[in-house]
Amino acid sequence: MFETLLVDAEGAIGRLTLNQPSKLNPLSTTVLNELTAAARWFDDRAEVKVVVVRGAGRAFSAGADLSTFQGAQSGSPRDAADQGRVMADALEDMRAVSIAAIRGWCVGGGVVLAAACDLRVAADDARFSIPEVDLGIPLAWGGIPRLVREIGPALAKELVLTCRPFDSHEAKAAGFLNRVVPEAELDDTVQELARSLASKASHALFSTKRHVNAVTAQMTGTMRSWGDADGLVTALGDAECADARRAYLEARRRDS
Repeated sequence: MFETLLVDAEGAIGRLTLNQPSKLNPLSTTVLNELTAAARWFDDRAEVKVVVVRGAGRAFSAGADLSTFQGAQSGSPRDAADQGRVMADALEDMRAVSIAAIRGWCVGGGVVLAAACDLRVAADDARFSIPEVDLGIPLAWGGIPRLVREIGPALAKELVLTCRPFDSHEAKAAGFLNRVVPEAELDDTVQELARSLASKASHALFSTKRHVNAVTAQMTGTMRSWGDADGLVTALGDAECADARRAYLEARRRDS
């Protein structure tokens, strides 16, 4: 049913795993479409109360695979650029409570994916980066309002504009993470949290999630992110932005 994800449910707990570990779980157009479909798959299962979202292997996600947006074979370039927003909205609107379990690198679009989850638990080795501006593109997919919602406007501007990496402890202090635990304890901690939530009454869980989401939607205006795709398409076709992307990727190759 899914090419790039592992999706299953056991009783009240579902699992959604990005399953391209050799590539550090990039977010291609195919992955984004499958994440959207997976959120709807869980919505069709009334017994599922909690969904754990993780990346297979040593990273949560290396972020957007830009080559698949520029080379999209079907639909318009704007439709391809908008798939990340559709994915984040589908995950955030999912009936079940979602928990992001983050280890290793969580980059760019991976940060947006984590921000669309209700709760976030990270290993102490987790590292975060939002390199979009260095790549000559704006942070899209509703990433800006979600970051402002979680960590405030000043820090959101700093992290997005400077593109500097930050670790799990800074992310926890900023309010982006609920918990930081030793790497060896991440899976057990997340499973214990999922079991605790799954033991609670469905109506109380889902009502609380929707209530908080309704309040924060009025504060940060995630609905306005529909226009993010236009900025992304413009950046992908802009010569100066393309030069910035090439310089960034060449520097990364030299450093690797």
